[in-house]
Formats: sequence, C-alpha cells, structure tokens
Amino acid sequence: MNMYLLQASTVAQNPDSAFWFFPVGLQLLVAIGIIVVMMTASHLLGPKRKTSDKLENFASGIASHGDARHPMAIKYFLVAILFVLFDVEVIFFYPYAVNFRELGWNGFFAVLMFVGFFLCGFTYILKKGAIKWED
Repeated sequence: MNMYLLQASTVAQNPDSAFWFFPVGLQLLVAIGIIVVMMTASHLLGPKRKTSDKLENFASGIASHGDARHPMAIKYFLVAILFVLFDVEVIFFYPYAVNFRELGWNGFFAVLMFVGFFLCGFTYILKKGAIKWED
C-alpha cells in the first residue's frame, strides 16, 4: 500500500483521481483573479484625461502618411519566414546535440528529415529573392 505525504482522504489514495489536479486548478483561479483585480484597479484608479494629443495615432515619432491598408512588399514576409526557419532550426537542434548518442540512427535520420524540410523552406525563400536587397 502506497502512502502519500499529507494524505487528506481516501480519494487521495488513487493517483489517477482528479484530486491531484486541485493545485493546478487553484493556481489557475488565483492567476485569473489577480488579472481581473489588476485590470479593474487600473481602469478605476488610472488617469482619465483625454486630450487631442492622446487621441492622435502614434507612429514612433514619424509623421504618418497614407492609409494603413496599402499592400506590403512580399520581401517583409519572406524575411520573417527566414527568421522563423533559423529560429526553429536552432531550437530543435539543441536537444539533438545534447542527446545524439542516446537517439542513435533513428534520431539521426529524423534530424536529416528535419534538415531536408528546413532546406526546402530556405530554397523557397532564395528563389523568391528575399535575400537580394537591391530593391
């Protein structure tokens, strides 16, 4: 018979019962409560002076011109995809580099497949000309 520390009831004897998720639910309720209290307090106690300067759109000190609905160059999105590809590559290579001996050949082939997918995305970006900055 397994004994659990601070066992409160017979429900606690079953490790698969929902009793063990009570701390998670309690932490979730406390977090939501803190968020509600902070947002309500900032709304009620915060300053409410609306001036024409505060109601004006802010564009980092640069005078705004034109409409925000004009199409953007595809180059912006391709550079963003390139960043995500390199970022994801680094994140997924680190666990492999730490555990490459335990993963064996199956892990090696999985990493090769990942590199293949990465190179497909990188080739797509190169063919679209995202790295050419002459424009």
